[in-house]
Amino acid sequence: MYRRRREGWAGGSGLEPGDSGLGLAKRWHTGAMGARILCLWFLVAGWGWCEGKYAGPVPAKSDLPYLLQAQKLTEVEVGKAREEKKKDGTLVVVAGAASPVRTPLPEPIFLLDARKIAPERVELFLLEVKDGNREVSLPGTQPLHLRVTPLNDHLYKIEPSEMLEAGEYALRSGADNQVFCFQVY
Repeated sequence: MYRRRREGWAGGSGLEPGDSGLGLAKRWHTGAMGARILCLWFLVAGWGWCEGKYAGPVPAKSDLPYLLQAQKLTEVEVGKAREEKKKDGTLVVVAGAASPVRTPLPEPIFLLDARKIAPERVELFLLEVKDGNREVSLPGTQPLHLRVTPLNDHLYKIEPSEMLEAGEYALRSGADNQVFCFQVY
């Protein structure tokens, strides 16, 4: 076995013949355990900090997405889409060539106080402008990917997973024909 040299850490391995090395292993284990406890403490503190209450603006109406722009909420255009049956699917048509709600942001953020709408079922579609109307072909057009983040009990942040190009868009909340329109310019 090895015993620790009298000069300690300065010379070589720090062990002499006859010392089992357990003292050194215990020191390393205690140091590693201390580091683990410290990391765990920082993790718990960070988690607690992240779980803080949302302190930003809150939508005035429930079940209506609001566009968030610099701590200001803008109500999106609410409309009813009409469905037209075609031989290869359904054409969903929204009246009007352009939405009055506009944003220059290619990654808009929406806040939704969801009481009746299931936020995880909200879909985002790029609309095509034809004959003075905005339309999308279903089931041929796939919805764009969205991230839904809970902020408080009924408050959710909804944002596209990718940058949006300039154009007309609609958020659709499920089976009904209610749409929430906006324009990226």
